[in-house]
Amino acid sequence: MASDLQRKKTSIVFTAMDVNGDGFLERADFEALTDRWAAVRDGDGADRLREIMMSWWDALHAASDENRDQRLTLEEVLAAVDNLGTMLDFVVATAESMFEAVDQDGDGRVSAAEYARLIHAWTGNDAPTDVGFARLDLDGDGWISKSEFVSHWVEFWAGDDEDAPGTYVFGEL
Repeated sequence: MASDLQRKKTSIVFTAMDVNGDGFLERADFEALTDRWAAVRDGDGADRLREIMMSWWDALHAASDENRDQRLTLEEVLAAVDNLGTMLDFVVATAESMFEAVDQDGDGRVSAAEYARLIHAWTGNDAPTDVGFARLDLDGDGWISKSEFVSHWVEFWAGDDEDAPGTYVFGEL
């Protein structure tokens, strides 16, 4: 059963992904999210990113659409989140693909501006990201490395520590 923290984190992402605001995630929501991500990374890597994003729809749908209505409620998604510990390879692959998408200049690190594009791709809007970026930049060098990003991503999805930097990968709770 998802903890209160996992519920809070998942709710934030669920709301951002529910494009039409109907309280359900449907294939069309994942397609819209995938389109936002593909726009971040035109050309190189966009096909891989599209494949991974739509694979999440397939995985979530297969694992949690109990009534097979082609729509996922927050409760159904939370049931899948409970099992993410068994899907860490998939979570890591997604994190690596997200990192590559936002690392626009391909230098192996994400700047504050690139991180802001990540948040925009997930939420569809421009939210302040300075505080969140500073929390994720563990060594304070002004960049998030790929290994930092992957660790944060895994912590967000599979972790339950409110003090962990990865808890805030999508911003403040």
